[in-house]
Amino acid sequence: MKESDTTVFDTTAVSHWLDGMLAPLMQLLDEQTPVALIGIRRGGVDIGTHLLAQLKSKGVAVEAELGELNIAFYRDDFSSVGLHPVVGPSQVPFEVQDKHIVLVDDVLGTGRTVRAAMNEIFDYGRPAKITLAVLVQRNGHELPIRADVVGHNLAVQSNEYIDLDASTMTVRVGKK
Repeated sequence: MKESDTTVFDTTAVSHWLDGMLAPLMQLLDEQTPVALIGIRRGGVDIGTHLLAQLKSKGVAVEAELGELNIAFYRDDFSSVGLHPVVGPSQVPFEVQDKHIVLVDDVLGTGRTVRAAMNEIFDYGRPAKITLAVLVQRNGHELPIRADVVGHNLAVQSNEYIDLDASTMTVRVGKK
């Protein structure tokens, strides 16, 4: 891929998207239902860490730690693509039973990653509710899954990817 084929959304833009997610997320939370955040590795953990800190700073009662899911074994394409780079086992340091789980990811594309994540969450228990929060929602869904909270919507071609660089908090869109 040539650099000219790449669009980069800088730290300022991405920070604006993140900040814009907080108010809609807070509107979906119910004071009577305990809330916990779970990030999908890898990018969802970075976004989840940010949202968790922001919710705490606003005084929202939320589980102190962020759960982290490695959905590699739950993917429906596991047999055809195999394991991706090892990012460690899932860690959910709280009970999910009867909690409002905010599932966080960086990019919602086909919906298959979110489906896999929900399958894994149910292995931990039955949440009262699951809310999906994503930094970027792209077109090209293959499953009827849409985010409840979206930082930014991007219309991209089927041969393009969207990637979050968490170290610089930039988003890159380029050709596959």
